[in-house]
Amino acid sequence: MFLLKINLFEWFEKLIAAGNLSILSLSSLSFSTASYNRIVEQMIVVGPESLSISIITAFFIGMVFTLQLVKEFLYLDATSLIGAILSLAFIRELSPVLTAIIIAGRIGSSFTAEIATMKVTEQIDALYLLKTDPLLYLVTPRVIACVTMLPILNLIFLFTSLASSIFACFIFYNIHPWIFLKSAFMALSYLDFLKSLLKTIVFGFVLSNISCSWGLTTVGGSKSVGQSTTSSVVTSLLMIFVMDFILSYIMFNQVDSAIKSL
Repeated sequence: MFLLKINLFEWFEKLIAAGNLSILSLSSLSFSTASYNRIVEQMIVVGPESLSISIITAFFIGMVFTLQLVKEFLYLDATSLIGAILSLAFIRELSPVLTAIIIAGRIGSSFTAEIATMKVTEQIDALYLLKTDPLLYLVTPRVIACVTMLPILNLIFLFTSLASSIFACFIFYNIHPWIFLKSAFMALSYLDFLKSLLKTIVFGFVLSNISCSWGLTTVGGSKSVGQSTTSSVVTSLLMIFVMDFILSYIMFNQVDSAIKSL
């Protein structure tokens, strides 16, 4: 596949390896077996070091999305719905998906490049000689870091984007913040927050396992490291979009239909 820098058969082999690694990660996903220092180190990389780019992205995404949407609602004389529509759009889709995309591009590529470099330079073989399990030493801390930090980044992204939307509505369209907040509070529920957090947990687990698996299955030299990094990022993005569709269909279609039928 041209976009993935590898052929389709090899890509499927890597995808199967990532699935197997996911099963192994789930079976060993425990704070008691992983190194606390490694977990904290990776959590800092995923969380605080990604905070600035997340906030900047959320601020401008909120501004742009507001500028594109509010004008149409003002034309329809539906000012009271602006806060509800924007808050639901951010909490259900934009915030979890864009947060995962940022982490996949910034952190996932780093994971793959680092582990792939260790693989081609035989550092992972040295871990076996030192009686250290690469899964517990390399993969588990990264999975735990992504699963725990993505929901936090998601909430920060959400509140930042809503704040920028309120700012844009007030500055450009003279819509009072209370009108926006009242509409948002009436539309949102605690289930929306739980579903949004669940999405980011799934996204974090998927992208961390793909990134680590692509690094562990790298063979060759420095050129292979670059190809694996590109392929892992593209695959992570594809899987994020696929999982987003599946989760959205289950959470916001089937669940809502079941609730209405009660």
